[in-house]
Amino acid sequence: MKKIVSILALCLLVIGCKTEEKKAPLEGYLIEGEAPGIYNGIRVYLQSADERNRKINRDTAIVMNEKFVFEGKIEKPEIWYLSINSVNGSSPFIIDNDYYTITVDKDKVDNTVIKGPKANDALSAYFKDTRELANRRTKLTGQLRSIGDVSKRENINNEMVQLNKDESKIPFMHIEKNKDNVASLVFINNELNSKDADVDKLEDALNNVNSELKNSKLGQETALRISQAQKVKAAEGATQIGSIAPQFSAPTPDGKVLSLKEAMGKVTVIDFWAAWCGPCRRENPNVVKIYEKYHSKGLKIIGVSLDGSGRQKDPKDAWLKAIEQDKLTWHQVSNLSYFNDPVAKAYNIKSIPATYILDETGKIVAKNLRGAALEAKISELLN
Repeated sequence: MKKIVSILALCLLVIGCKTEEKKAPLEGYLIEGEAPGIYNGIRVYLQSADERNRKINRDTAIVMNEKFVFEGKIEKPEIWYLSINSVNGSSPFIIDNDYYTITVDKDKVDNTVIKGPKANDALSAYFKDTRELANRRTKLTGQLRSIGDVSKRENINNEMVQLNKDESKIPFMHIEKNKDNVASLVFINNELNSKDADVDKLEDALNNVNSELKNSKLGQETALRISQAQKVKAAEGATQIGSIAPQFSAPTPDGKVLSLKEAMGKVTVIDFWAAWCGPCRRENPNVVKIYEKYHSKGLKIIGVSLDGSGRQKDPKDAWLKAIEQDKLTWHQVSNLSYFNDPVAKAYNIKSIPATYILDETGKIVAKNLRGAALEAKISELLN
């Protein structure tokens, strides 16, 4: 009898040990969650944020007996958010193909505990610093609203300026602290999502992470993103009002190559458009009217078509028909490469219609004018 009891005790011990083992999958992520006080059937979401900080659902689970489980696979580590239908707010964490445990605090989401790879310790420290600055900003904003004294308001505004400087330093401070941690790459990529990202400084930060991280797949993708962002920044600088317009050459409808230099007049309009673009087609009659009125005075137009969308069966045919239908009698060029057109990239074109107005020296004097505003500018330059 004692032998049986001993064997049973040993079996229970082995079973107990097994339940404590990490349940990491061979590949992909496994998240086991505890949700005390949250009812059966409530949905739990894993979300990412797009460039406008809008949340996108990436995975969904359902609470059963105060527990939930996520299993899946992700291509690269990035910041995701855990949110629950019945709980206000969300908890950020760095998702990777690894094992996580999460204990939700339904009353205060900031107290939710997420245990996983060490990258999340770095993220917790990062968000702790950002929350402290957010609290400082809220406090200073409240003081500005309630204080009428001019000198005191000036002091608060100075504090705000310093706060903005401190805020811009936080990502780089945490990248520096985590040079051997994948969190550094996640922070760099997160910064690259910002319109105001300091891409040259981010390049320096990437060069300072350890070589293993830098040469990893995510490190190489990050380097490519930085390179692309630098090209966009250069294009933005090259197409500011007052800059000399970037030169380009592109195929005409008959297959010849035409350069901007050859197409220029006393005033030149570079008109980015496409046959599939409704607003462009609606604007074309106005451009035709302006061209007919001012061409004899020195107005030249070069249309750059961004046809080549995958939805077009025959992009060239669509382009040619639109030229004919809209009576566009000025120079036309296109690589039929949609927004990948090298001319569009050189001018950092993100949407169309888009216009650049050049003087006779090739200097950009105005851009993105349409309708009456475009005619008024042409009139000003040629009359």
